[in-house]
Amino acid sequence: MTADILVNVSPREVRAALVENGVLQEIFLERANRRGLISNIYKGRVSRVLPGMQAAFVDIGLERTAFLHASDIVHPAIGENGHPDMPVDEGRSADIQSLVSEGGEILVQVLKDPLGTKGARLTTFITIPSRYLVYMPKGRGIGISARIEDEAERHRLRETAKLFLRSDEPGGYIVRTAAEGATPEALRADMLFLQKLWAMLSEKAAQTRPGNLVHEDLPLAIRVMRDVVSSGVARVSVDHPQTGRRMLEFARTFMPDMLDRIEIYAGERPIFDLYGVEEEIQKSLERKVPLKSGGYLILDQTESMTTIDVNTGAYVGHRTLEETIFRTNLEAAVAIARQLRLRNLGGIIIVDFIDMEEEEHRKQVLQALEKALSSDQARNQISFVSPLGLVEMTRKRTRESLEHMLCTACPTCEGRGFVKTVETVCYEIFREILRQSRQFQFQELMVLAHQDVIERLLDEESAALAELEVHTGKPIRLQTEALYQQDQYDVVLM
Repeated sequence: MTADILVNVSPREVRAALVENGVLQEIFLERANRRGLISNIYKGRVSRVLPGMQAAFVDIGLERTAFLHASDIVHPAIGENGHPDMPVDEGRSADIQSLVSEGGEILVQVLKDPLGTKGARLTTFITIPSRYLVYMPKGRGIGISARIEDEAERHRLRETAKLFLRSDEPGGYIVRTAAEGATPEALRADMLFLQKLWAMLSEKAAQTRPGNLVHEDLPLAIRVMRDVVSSGVARVSVDHPQTGRRMLEFARTFMPDMLDRIEIYAGERPIFDLYGVEEEIQKSLERKVPLKSGGYLILDQTESMTTIDVNTGAYVGHRTLEETIFRTNLEAAVAIARQLRLRNLGGIIIVDFIDMEEEEHRKQVLQALEKALSSDQARNQISFVSPLGLVEMTRKRTRESLEHMLCTACPTCEGRGFVKTVETVCYEIFREILRQSRQFQFQELMVLAHQDVIERLLDEESAALAELEVHTGKPIRLQTEALYQQDQYDVVLM
């Protein structure tokens, strides 16, 4: 598999696209007025402790107070070297009231960006990533990324890291996936860098007032270099010379093997247009996703969960119905995995595959979904296929979905996804006329409404309108309002 990373920089927005074998897989977005907060470190002040929820709200200087759960707080049993023996004492988290108190100062890191009406999610388990390692100032030992599957390489990396880990130094490390094949010198350089950075951050945190930023994560273009680039990335193209130079400087210091793969794109045609990324972004905002076979997916994102419905559509390519359904579900499984990454959908996800009679087919569809999701950086967990073809799964939600970042609720339907029909609005107007005629004295009535509503009142509903005039004994005038939405109207007494 070959992959390219495309970075598009505009005055107020930076976008990065991960393209694998010519197909867009993920899109990352950062705007100047709404930069992501994940991994930022703040000096906070506890504003409220909620024993019933085993949580606290922390003021870190944002619009909404952030949320800190007891399970995300380092246990107070601190050793002499300044770090806990375990993040949670023998699997039991302490009571929130013994961990924090209102008005107390606390150093926290953002786990999840603010989503909708919810504030940011925090942790006191500070982690600082570099190219090959993640440093945990309050952890201990050496951990290896689960994505490194070769046991011999896992053993080599663990033993190499242990050689450089001094017993008198606080903290522990996680060896990242990118470290596969890394030299001992590279790992040692990362360790020294992280220790120096943490010493600087600790000193800054001591001098920072509560409610202020202590450390901000790298900007998107550099962050993509650190987190997404792997041995499978053949090229990184950026269309902004200044950003390109910063990326080259970062690579020269931390990723010398990537230097010859970074290029500054100078073509006339926009880089996202050249690779069809803009078109794919627009498609990812649509509810319906067509499959090559003629089938399609329907994706609905709600506050509580995301539902995905699989349909055969025009696909009738096999001799039996069961085989047609099976082939459609297999294709859908791969498409669903891509859509989850591309749209950055998280939380609870329900997939309604087409009902399959054979148990073996259900197993194969589930295996296809698991395989397609194996390259997803976000942690996910899949349940079994129920007899109705439903699959329950979760995907870790850390930032807002693409739809929430690029779109807002429709002002006409207020996010419901539908508006009242013209017929329904006409009948509401009739009831409103009757209601007002019984309560008030007037000479005539005027109905202000959308053009389609007025036209129906003059056509299909003209007889009913005439009956109302007879019933009220007053004339009813109609007036079109160009700025009214279809379900908006007013009944005015004259």
